[in-house]
Amino acid sequence: MRSGARGSAPGGVRGNAGRGRLTVVFVVVTTLMLTLLGRLWYLQVVTGSSYSRAATESRVRSVVLPPVRGQILDVRGRPLVANETRPQVSVDYMALLHQPDGGTDVLTRLARALGRPYQELADRARLCGRNVPRPCWPGSPYQPIVVADDVSVRTALWIAERQNEFPGVSTALRPVRTYPLGPAAAHVLGYLQPPSPDDPEGGPELIGRDGLEARYDRDLAGRTGIREVAVDSTGKVTGLIREEAAVPGETLVTSIDARIQDLAERALARAVTGARGRGEPADSGAAVVLEAKTGRVTAIADYPSYDPVVWAGGISQRAYEDLPLISAAVQGQWAPGSTWKVTSTAAAAKAGYGLRDSYDCPGGYRIGGRVFHNFESAELGRMDMRRALVVSCDTIFYRFAERMWKRDGGLTPVKRPKDPMQGMAKEFGFGAPTGIDLPHEAAGRVPDRAWKKANWERTRADACRRAKSGYPEESDRKRAAYLKALAADNCRSGGVWWAGDAANFSIGQGDVLVTPLQLARGYAALANGGTVFSPRIGKRMERPDGTVVRTIAPPVVGKIDVSRRTLRFIRDALAGVPREGTAAGAFAGFPLKRFPVAGKTGTAEAYGRQDTSWFASFAPAKNPKYVVVVVVSQGGTGGTTAAPAAREIWEGIDALTHHDKHKKPAKKDSKHKKGGGR
Repeated sequence: MRSGARGSAPGGVRGNAGRGRLTVVFVVVTTLMLTLLGRLWYLQVVTGSSYSRAATESRVRSVVLPPVRGQILDVRGRPLVANETRPQVSVDYMALLHQPDGGTDVLTRLARALGRPYQELADRARLCGRNVPRPCWPGSPYQPIVVADDVSVRTALWIAERQNEFPGVSTALRPVRTYPLGPAAAHVLGYLQPPSPDDPEGGPELIGRDGLEARYDRDLAGRTGIREVAVDSTGKVTGLIREEAAVPGETLVTSIDARIQDLAERALARAVTGARGRGEPADSGAAVVLEAKTGRVTAIADYPSYDPVVWAGGISQRAYEDLPLISAAVQGQWAPGSTWKVTSTAAAAKAGYGLRDSYDCPGGYRIGGRVFHNFESAELGRMDMRRALVVSCDTIFYRFAERMWKRDGGLTPVKRPKDPMQGMAKEFGFGAPTGIDLPHEAAGRVPDRAWKKANWERTRADACRRAKSGYPEESDRKRAAYLKALAADNCRSGGVWWAGDAANFSIGQGDVLVTPLQLARGYAALANGGTVFSPRIGKRMERPDGTVVRTIAPPVVGKIDVSRRTLRFIRDALAGVPREGTAAGAFAGFPLKRFPVAGKTGTAEAYGRQDTSWFASFAPAKNPKYVVVVVVSQGGTGGTTAAPAAREIWEGIDALTHHDKHKKPAKKDSKHKKGGGR
């Protein structure tokens, strides 16, 4: 019995152990099955719909359909900016980046196919950065990067048929901006560039970066469309799921007259080259033509200019840096010289000085310890204010300015000085942007006591430093000594508004600054009886079928607070300038009886540079239609450079007026179809 008992114990233990292991296995298997079933239930029931959508989406591809950007037309319907459909070759930056060699082989094959250097394509396909020179891609890395936009249709089709050789490369027919007038009005029209990579809204492939392209970008851009297509596992399109067509951009009709724009461009270029031929270092300039009674812009010419076609297909860093991107007409600022005297005359009349009274015009007028001279110190005798404007007498204005300065308290000004000349200049619209429908406009400057004090406080430390150290870098000893003495004076009392400051202000010298557009706007206000407009280039927006979406009217922003009699007096006086005054040489032989031009020359001194040449004018003198302003930086006197250029523009306008008057009226179709002196 004992032996049997001893023998049965091990067997029982083994049996229990076996059953235990089976239990463990059963539990593990059951747990795994339950986990598997739970996971399956989760995938099929809980998240099944999302996976179903993902599976569907993996067979759907979305293609962005870019809209056709709206055209920009002149006032007669002539294209200033148009579109031309061309084959383009683009690369997918991210697709190339994820290739084993970063896309080098693909770009090499593509370069051979296009007949271009490899480096040219590689440069265009890289992203712009702080240390990456142009050409480069300034847009998002997720956008197609155009590396060639002037390829033949045959080449584009050849590449498209060999997608296995060119992964990440695509071809398409895309509209490309063209500029029928070439460099003309380049600064006005602007250009397109890809949106910033950090633009949260993504946006279109190209957006306006300057000029009208930027100002009316939303209207011109249209709305992108989308096409969703079904594809199989190989990427082959098997059907169209949904398509939302792109909405083309609206057409911008401007008040620019391409014919007058061409006149202004050619006259300005000849003025600059002519000045250089006479030995003047002329380096830039502008011509502005406005409608006097409406504030609409008829032409804006800038020198130097450039052909905006350079933006197509990428631009080198050197070429980019050499581009003259600053508009002299809208952003250039110069002292206006004697063209400014119309504001000073109006201020004098408002202050009680008789315009028909007689005043002495000596060669010089002493203010404090300094004599302020006429141009070339000319002694011109006694005259009324009409004659003072015709011959451009400075000393009469110096006297007015000093007396007004004394009325305001002189060196110990009253609590609220009237500053009548500054106030009148601001009524003409100077000292603030005109509000034109272009970006980056300069404000000009109307200096007064407050401005000079604030400017002195900003620059005093540097003036005091220079008063001690001098100008050792200046090679001319006399000039260095002068600059040091000037710095010492500015250190001590640079914030004081002296009588000499008032005198300089009265003739458009000193710290006064205007843009050519501001001067044109001011003369338009003089010509139309005192209404100050905010100029506009855009005239209306139209749909592609010619339907008018909205009109664009120049808003009235001010009124010159002087009598109509005073403004008429000034206009009549300016009519004598081309006949018998400082512009008589420039207008010799011009048909002034039939087409009377009124204007004012200006020769503005510029520190460290040669004189700025100005001519501001309007015509016909009795009933002005247009205003023409010309400026040439470092161009010499107003009568020798700017006035002849203005005459050339007026001759063209006169010829066009006669041509339009005698031309047979066309059938109505409102819809657009596809000398010397100062």
